Amino acid sequence: MSTLHAPAATTAQAPQQAAPQAATPANLATPNAPKGIDPRAPQVNAIITALVLVAILVTPTPVALALTALQTLLFANGAIRGVQRTPHAWFFKRFVKPRLAPPTELEAPEPPRFAQAVGLVFTAVALVGYATGVLLLGQVAIGFALVAATLNAVFRFCLGCELFLLVKRAAATRIA
Repeated sequence: MSTLHAPAATTAQAPQQAAPQAATPANLATPNAPKGIDPRAPQVNAIITALVLVAILVTPTPVALALTALQTLLFANGAIRGVQRTPHAWFFKRFVKPRLAPPTELEAPEPPRFAQAVGLVFTAVALVGYATGVLLLGQVAIGFALVAATLNAVFRFCLGCELFLLVKRAAATRIA
């Protein structure tokens, strides 16, 4: 399981030497932010996304093209507006979250947002493949996105979030 979570709340303390923290997407993205998202929301998003991606792979090309366009728009929405402002987030807040205990910790929204951008790239490539008749390109790109969505849906392991961490570490190393 990935360590992508920020503490649920922070407390004000007297200035003192802080113990070094492990670099995680949560604390690299928002080191002092007390707010975040329920970490179960991206998992629900991944479940829905995985189902759509499976449907793309098993339906005829015109339907696959339409579903790929829809999923591309959903990823674009999550990447541009943020994961908190997606139809999946609304579904989670309206129907799933009320049936769950409060989360024990919150997650920074930046890593899942970056993961949405990665998904956008894969579905955009797939969309080009399906639209131009290069079905193998579309199917392979959807397959990669499906693997990532399934890992998040089943194991709560977000490949895009881990990629976010690697990019942040590389940027920090380059600056230092």
